[in-house]
Amino acid sequence: MVYGALEAGGTKMVCALGDENGKITEQVSIPTTTPEETMPKIIEYFKDKNIRALGIGCFGPVDLDKKSATYGYITSTPKTPWKNYNIVGVMKDALKVPVGFDTDVNGSLLGEVTYGASKGLEDAVYITVGTGVGMGIITGGKFLHGMIHSEAGHMALLRHPKDKYEGRCPFHHDCLEGMAAGPAIEGRWGKKGNELKENDEVWEIESEYLAQAITNLIYVLSPRRIILGGGVMHQESLFPLIREKVTKKLNGYLKAKELEDMDSYITPASLHDDQGIMGALKLGIDAEAEA
Repeated sequence: MVYGALEAGGTKMVCALGDENGKITEQVSIPTTTPEETMPKIIEYFKDKNIRALGIGCFGPVDLDKKSATYGYITSTPKTPWKNYNIVGVMKDALKVPVGFDTDVNGSLLGEVTYGASKGLEDAVYITVGTGVGMGIITGGKFLHGMIHSEAGHMALLRHPKDKYEGRCPFHHDCLEGMAAGPAIEGRWGKKGNELKENDEVWEIESEYLAQAITNLIYVLSPRRIILGGGVMHQESLFPLIREKVTKKLNGYLKAKELEDMDSYITPASLHDDQGIMGALKLGIDAEAEA
């Protein structure tokens, strides 16, 4: 059986084929420009592959309410050409197959809890730290959608005392994304993160913001694991710094066996940067089952 997967990102669209066991058999990358340029290429890729269903993990914000008139739309994105774009409807009309849909970061979390080192967990958070900061949340075995979906990457933080950077977010300036995403690191230091590996001050500030966010998530959501992915998290020295800071911030208040082993509680993504496309594949498999 062949299923389609689309990881729709703001820079590139990854299209893939896979089977019911989560094995990716082929994939291609298409630049994200405008719907008029990008979508015909995506449709052309999938249209003769005889897929049973398609899963889409998409940049957002998106409308995930199946009762809404704009379900399946990319909504108030800062990527202007894609604002109010009906990505699910377009793919359904073109391919005539069931389409599963969620945020790109929920897709990454789904990949991890279905096929990765966190397989089987029903309470977990996935945080991607790259061009932006996004969070996928599963609680009681279900994604947290609520009114819209989680946008915890924009939570408010306390400023690091040594940090004078104004923040990068066009909406909130000094929210988590504005202070900790890859473009914020470059804006603060004048160089990309991969050029700053040996600068301890860079990662001291970065780890403080991520540790604040993770501590907030632990108190609010009580997840059994925090998974960190995205390009910034390729800086492996961040993990011990974050774990140490989270432990200090919790200050012994919570008693849980998971918190006794921070190396297993705050972990890197485990699927070699394929967690997003593997999660999209699972969205397609689930969509067929629900059709």
